[in-house]
Amino acid sequence: MKKIIMSGNEAIARGAYEAGCHIASAYPGTPSTEILENFAKYEGVYAEWAPNEKVAFEVASGASIGGARTLTTMKHVGLNVAADPLFTMAYEGVNGGFVVVTADDPGMHSSQNEQDNRYYAPHAKVAMVEPSDSQECLDYMRAAYEISEKFDTLVLFRVTTRVCHSKSALELGEKKSVEVKPYEKNIKKYIMTPAHSKSKHYEVEERLDALRKYSNTSPLNRIEMGDPKIGIITSGISYQYSKEVFGDSACYLKIGMSYPLPDEMIREFAAKVEKLYIIEENDPYLETEIKAMGIECIGKEVIPICDELNPDIVRKAIIGEVNDITYKTDVQAPSRPPVLCPGCPHRGIFYEVSKYKDIISSGDIGCYTLGMVAPLSVTDTVICMGASISAGTGIERANMVASRDDKKVFAFIGDSTFFHSGITGLINAVYNNTPIVTCILDNRITGMTGHQENPGTGKTLQGTPAPMIDIEQLVLACGIKAENIRVVDPYKLDETKSAVKEAHGSTEPFVIITKQPCALIKDVLKARAGIKCVIDQEKCKKCNACLKIGCPAIKFQNGAVTIDATMCNGCGICMQVCPFKAIEKVGE
Repeated sequence: MKKIIMSGNEAIARGAYEAGCHIASAYPGTPSTEILENFAKYEGVYAEWAPNEKVAFEVASGASIGGARTLTTMKHVGLNVAADPLFTMAYEGVNGGFVVVTADDPGMHSSQNEQDNRYYAPHAKVAMVEPSDSQECLDYMRAAYEISEKFDTLVLFRVTTRVCHSKSALELGEKKSVEVKPYEKNIKKYIMTPAHSKSKHYEVEERLDALRKYSNTSPLNRIEMGDPKIGIITSGISYQYSKEVFGDSACYLKIGMSYPLPDEMIREFAAKVEKLYIIEENDPYLETEIKAMGIECIGKEVIPICDELNPDIVRKAIIGEVNDITYKTDVQAPSRPPVLCPGCPHRGIFYEVSKYKDIISSGDIGCYTLGMVAPLSVTDTVICMGASISAGTGIERANMVASRDDKKVFAFIGDSTFFHSGITGLINAVYNNTPIVTCILDNRITGMTGHQENPGTGKTLQGTPAPMIDIEQLVLACGIKAENIRVVDPYKLDETKSAVKEAHGSTEPFVIITKQPCALIKDVLKARAGIKCVIDQEKCKKCNACLKIGCPAIKFQNGAVTIDATMCNGCGICMQVCPFKAIEKVGE
């Protein structure tokens, strides 16, 4: 068969396709995003972006009940959003095979926490597999569907950032032809009333026993014998790190099916080695279970619990050696602190809000989190997707209880995040008449995860035209009064300033909607090609007012304020803040 180089995410998509997966639903989230983007390219499949992970999980659940092989993917914190249907579907089981990808992020490259989602499998009592490279991503996906249908369970497919984004060679297979199974009404299986759930719990426990026996014989778990002085039990990317450090000078139990754990195989392996190490990233998931079996082993005593592992960390932790073979260069990468891009449409409203010193700003997950960065320094708190409005309501209620009438609460949320889980927060603010200001920053795309479509963009994941949800009409439907809604172009500072002023003085729930597409959308880049802002150095008084907008294209260097023409895209915000009219736009 053909060999090709693929990332783990591409291989997961290919594996689902080869396994005969019919339907996939997901919400984008790094490091999982590219799975659905690649799966959507295959012929004969249906793939969609859902408004959030819970909806995606429920769509996939329904498709499975309807007899289709189905897939849902999400980053680790996304599974928190989908936890409700996860635990119920663990009881209901499947009709068509059902695989749930959770992409964890050790090291928090693009996440707000470092949670270890392996614990979801024993908590929900479902099977779990963990690949360690692209070939296994493909192969394990095929195996996961077989396990799902054989044992009537969804399968948690746990990967990490390094597995998702690393590339390695793999051998492609042929697509398996899988028919959609007939749907048969079965209320005891698919309706979890307490009476039905009680009997299903017994079935779940019986299923776990059967899965444990299977795990002990599964080819996903394997023993590799080398020098018996050192034995290593590991899984996922940690297996690759261990092999790189020890090679054939150690024995390995590579666990690919990590729930239920292969207890008999673990005991067999432990008896063959002199000293046993558990090498795993983040929490001592394997270590805790193995020690509970009464097996002596070394794990988090030496292996760090925080951040990603790598071969050097493993080598130093176990052998005590530091790798002196390093590659050095005289060229240093420039510092790149997180900042709103040049021309970002969010900059205008953040700039106007930053003028008020009595505003408490509740932020959200997305590009607009960067409203915290100086010199704008607007954002005060970020919790999770969609929490800005709800948290803002809580902050305002705390202000009321404490009689802090000298503070005004603004909540910032993006269009995709508003669709994801912000709507209910707005309804709560309206229902309880909490006078916060909600700023919905509509940049016509899901920005931070790489420009995925959403219900407001007019296209589906697979490129077909779709109804464009009107945010203003949605806000009206949530109960915000028409006189308390302002729709502005954030590139126009006068109208943005006016809207912020009105909102600041409002005593009722108020919404500002900013409408301007992300500056990095391809069509926007084409439309603005050649348009730049330039500074007339004779008119410039070096007052530095333009530096207060925090645009990375504007610099004070060698005693002069300049605009980097390679970065500027002519949004014109700097022109409007310059009191001496020293900035003009060219190339229009």
